[in-house]
Amino acid sequence: MNLTFIAPPPGFDPHTVFDLTTVEGAAGLYTLEDVDGADLRLFLVAPQLFVPDYSPELTTEHFAPLGAADASDVDVFVVASIEDGAPVVNLLAPILVNPSTLSATQVILDEKDWPLRAELIRPAA
Repeated sequence: MNLTFIAPPPGFDPHTVFDLTTVEGAAGLYTLEDVDGADLRLFLVAPQLFVPDYSPELTTEHFAPLGAADASDVDVFVVASIEDGAPVVNLLAPILVNPSTLSATQVILDEKDWPLRAELIRPAA
């Protein structure tokens, strides 16, 4: 599905339109690729599968620009990467998606409880 970011994700300026695709055979793993041919790609995960205790405090400032009435109207994803050979996720700056409007944003949380790099755990079978 094509998503339009309300502002370019950090490091991806001026790009705002990306395709969010499920990675086949990998539950909870997605790719986010620009649609302009700039060869920009991020891997995202559904944090509820990999970081079950992840519950960031989302405020109106976070979800209202996406046209969402409250936090339950947005899907939350976190960026995944490989560091020192191990998968990590960025819990400090989740990507929020309003599936109704196909708008998205990456927010930086005020909370200090969530690390920039957290070790990724395998989901329970």
